[in-house]
Amino acid sequence: VQLQASGGRLVQAGGSLRLSCAASGGTFSVYSMGWFRQAPGKEREFVGRISPSGVTLYSADSVKGRFTISRNNLQSTVHLQMNSLRPEDTATYYCAAGIDTFSYWGQGTLVTVSS
Repeated sequence: VQLQASGGRLVQAGGSLRLSCAASGGTFSVYSMGWFRQAPGKEREFVGRISPSGVTLYSADSVKGRFTISRNNLQSTVHLQMNSLRPEDTATYYCAAGIDTFSYWGQGTLVTVSS
Protein backbone atom coordinates (compact mmCIF):
# COMPACT_ATOMS: atom_id res chain seq x y z
CA VAL A 1 0.00 0.00 0.00
CA GLN A 2 1.36 3.40 -0.97
CA LEU A 3 0.22 6.50 0.87
CA GLN A 4 0.57 10.07 -0.32
CA ALA A 5 -0.17 12.85 2.15
CA SER A 6 -0.77 16.38 0.97
CA GLY A 7 -2.22 19.72 1.99
CA GLY A 8 0.35 20.97 4.45
CA ARG A 9 1.37 24.61 4.30
CA LEU A 10 1.92 27.75 6.35
CA VAL A 11 -1.21 28.98 8.10
CA GLN A 12 -1.90 31.59 10.74
CA ALA A 13 -2.98 30.68 14.23
CA GLY A 14 -6.74 30.30 14.41
CA GLY A 15 -6.95 29.17 10.81
CA SER A 16 -8.01 25.89 9.30
CA LEU A 17 -6.36 23.34 7.11
CA ARG A 18 -7.43 20.09 5.52
CA LEU A 19 -4.89 17.38 4.95
CA SER A 20 -5.50 14.53 2.55
CA CYS A 21 -3.99 11.11 2.19
CA ALA A 22 -4.45 9.09 -0.98
CA ALA A 23 -3.92 5.34 -0.88
CA SER A 24 -3.08 3.03 -3.73
CA GLY A 25 -2.03 -0.54 -4.23
CA GLY A 26 -4.25 -2.19 -1.67
CA THR A 27 -7.82 -2.74 -0.55
CA PHE A 28 -8.36 0.57 1.17
CA SER A 29 -11.68 -0.32 2.75
CA VAL A 30 -10.19 -3.00 5.02
CA TYR A 31 -7.63 -0.74 6.62
CA SER A 32 -7.81 1.46 9.63
CA MET A 33 -6.24 4.80 8.78
CA GLY A 34 -4.31 6.92 11.20
CA TRP A 35 -2.81 10.36 11.42
CA PHE A 36 0.38 11.05 13.34
CA ARG A 37 2.53 14.11 13.69
CA GLN A 38 6.09 14.90 14.61
CA ALA A 39 7.14 18.33 15.73
CA PRO A 40 10.76 19.44 15.39
CA GLY A 41 12.87 17.87 18.10
CA LYS A 42 10.01 15.75 19.42
CA GLU A 43 8.87 12.18 19.08
CA ARG A 44 6.11 11.16 16.74
CA GLU A 45 2.67 11.61 18.27
CA PHE A 46 -0.57 9.81 17.53
CA VAL A 47 -3.28 12.22 16.42
CA GLY A 48 -6.22 9.96 15.65
CA ARG A 49 -7.55 7.09 13.65
CA ILE A 50 -10.59 5.99 11.73
CA SER A 51 -11.80 2.44 11.34
CA PRO A 52 -12.88 0.91 8.02
CA SER A 53 -16.49 1.66 8.97
CA GLY A 54 -15.77 5.25 9.97
CA VAL A 55 -15.47 5.06 13.76
CA THR A 56 -12.97 7.64 14.96
CA LEU A 57 -10.68 7.86 17.93
CA TYR A 58 -8.59 10.89 18.81
CA SER A 59 -5.50 10.99 20.90
CA ALA A 60 -5.41 13.81 23.31
CA ASP A 61 -7.42 16.67 24.64
CA SER A 62 -5.23 19.00 22.62
CA VAL A 63 -6.87 17.99 19.33
CA LYS A 64 -10.32 16.87 20.43
CA GLY A 65 -12.97 19.20 19.18
CA ARG A 66 -10.58 20.83 16.72
CA PHE A 67 -9.49 17.97 14.48
CA THR A 68 -11.78 15.66 12.53
CA ILE A 69 -10.82 12.57 10.56
CA SER A 70 -12.96 11.32 7.71
CA ARG A 71 -12.55 8.82 4.93
CA ASN A 72 -13.93 8.02 1.51
CA ASN A 73 -13.60 4.34 0.76
CA LEU A 74 -14.66 4.74 -2.85
CA GLN A 75 -11.90 7.28 -3.50
CA SER A 76 -9.36 5.58 -1.18
CA THR A 77 -8.73 8.80 0.67
CA VAL A 78 -8.63 9.91 4.27
CA HIS A 79 -8.73 13.49 5.46
CA LEU A 80 -7.72 15.39 8.55
CA GLN A 81 -9.68 18.59 9.02
CA MET A 82 -7.87 20.88 11.43
CA ASN A 83 -9.59 23.94 12.85
CA SER A 84 -8.54 26.58 15.34
CA LEU A 85 -4.92 25.81 14.64
CA ARG A 86 -2.30 26.71 17.23
CA PRO A 87 1.45 27.22 16.89
CA GLU A 88 1.95 24.00 18.85
CA ASP A 89 0.23 22.12 16.03
CA THR A 90 3.28 22.82 13.88
CA ALA A 91 4.62 19.45 12.76
CA THR A 92 5.06 17.07 9.90
CA TYR A 93 1.85 15.09 9.61
CA TYR A 94 1.88 11.48 8.49
CA CYS A 95 -0.89 9.17 7.45
CA ALA A 96 -0.69 5.46 8.09
CA ALA A 97 -2.67 2.36 7.21
CA GLY A 98 -3.02 -1.03 8.78
CA ILE A 99 -5.24 -3.72 10.16
CA ASP A 100 -3.95 -4.66 13.61
CA THR A 101 -1.03 -2.26 13.52
CA PHE A 102 -0.07 0.59 11.24
CA SER A 103 2.12 -1.18 8.71
CA TYR A 104 2.13 1.37 5.92
CA TRP A 105 3.24 4.98 6.14
CA GLY A 106 3.17 8.00 3.89
CA GLN A 107 5.99 10.49 3.47
CA GLY A 108 4.51 13.29 5.56
CA THR A 109 3.30 16.80 4.87
CA LEU A 110 4.52 19.85 6.76
CA VAL A 111 2.11 22.08 8.61
CA THR A 112 3.44 25.33 10.02
CA VAL A 113 1.23 27.49 12.20
CA SER A 114 2.43 31.03 12.73
CA SER A 115 1.48 33.07 15.78
